[in-house]
Amino acid sequence: MLGVIGAPSIDALFADIPHHLRPRSFQLPEGLSEYEVMRRMNALALKNSVGPVPFIGGGYYDHYVPAACQALISRGEFYTAYTPYQPEAAQGTLQALFEFQSSICTLTGMDVANASLYEGGTALYEAMMMAIRVTGRQKIVMDSGVSPIYRKLIKSYTHNLNFEFVETPVVHGRADRAAIVKLLDNKTAAVILQNPNFFGAIDDHSDIVAKAHAAGALVIESVYPVALGLLKSPGEMGVDITTGEGQSLGLPLSFGGPYLGFMATRKKLIRQMPGRLVGETVDGEGRRCFVNTLQAREQHIRREKATSNICTNVALCATQAAIFMALVGREGLKEMARLNLEKAEFMKAELSKIQGVEVKRSAPTFNEFTVRLSKNVNDVIEAMMLKGFAAGFPLGRYYPGMDDYLLVAVTEKRTRDEILAYTKALAEVLR
Repeated sequence: MLGVIGAPSIDALFADIPHHLRPRSFQLPEGLSEYEVMRRMNALALKNSVGPVPFIGGGYYDHYVPAACQALISRGEFYTAYTPYQPEAAQGTLQALFEFQSSICTLTGMDVANASLYEGGTALYEAMMMAIRVTGRQKIVMDSGVSPIYRKLIKSYTHNLNFEFVETPVVHGRADRAAIVKLLDNKTAAVILQNPNFFGAIDDHSDIVAKAHAAGALVIESVYPVALGLLKSPGEMGVDITTGEGQSLGLPLSFGGPYLGFMATRKKLIRQMPGRLVGETVDGEGRRCFVNTLQAREQHIRREKATSNICTNVALCATQAAIFMALVGREGLKEMARLNLEKAEFMKAELSKIQGVEVKRSAPTFNEFTVRLSKNVNDVIEAMMLKGFAAGFPLGRYYPGMDDYLLVAVTEKRTRDEILAYTKALAEVLR
């Protein structure tokens, strides 16, 4: 290749790139046979099965995935069926997505849901753009309790667009009502909230919704779907658009993806909802069937009329989530949520006994909560890792002045023995 393009060497090819930024992809090991590659990969995979016990959350959680989920989603009928571009010929895929939409509507208390988006942060961005189209306004009020990952994603997507973003502080773990209301005006398109928020705090946003609606603004709420097994739904609060990360609905952590974004909204806003929406109807012979009812995306050549320019969705992940919700059922999800809540409360009580640990209790929490430590959080995390625990998420990474705060998550998978072993290890690290 170098000979053809006239470059004398690799270094000459990349001469215009600073040395510390040059790619390392050419530093490859010697080639291996197929057998040697498989043996090497299997050895690496085995390291993943005996890792530290995870107490990390921050939007992605170590929940139990029933064996039936993986077994069913691996069937060729699902696994090889891509998104339906000739929908009438893909009735099975359409029905699976229709069931997913129906389950999301039931879970969130909203009228309509689409057939999935890329992941939770992208879904929140799409909801924001939807609110801007609906209201014709360009100011966004965003609570700082919304995931900092999502907030950074939204700002990256809109970097070259002329929108006004204002972030309000969190007060005692919850959204600052006074700050939000003060910012509401005739330029405000939407208020963006999260429940539970990034600190794990539970909130009822009904009062904020009422104030926003009085100012002509919409309210968008990002939610944790498992928590909705117990909490007041966005629909009950009067929220206009609900989004969330669906990883906790039967998807493994898998080193960060693929994951699942979901969105649900009010019927009156349906024509501005991005993505595709699967509907139920009857054919010419009166038989039940399914169709792509709405799909006003750039991919379908709507150009400037498109509701979204992010064409990727995750139909296979949405199908897996639908299988999970059908397997677990309404009562099963309630029980799962109850286990998450009670185990987290048990852990809070145990951590409160440790000198050098302050459990923050200014707001109720679901399965994730904030603690303040007497030692540097990053040092504690490193020491806990050596003892076999992924201790939590360091809040100082995203929130200035919170270098001694740790976000701890507990799911139904964490046993009593694991929680007690964690607290014992933490007590030793803090001595």
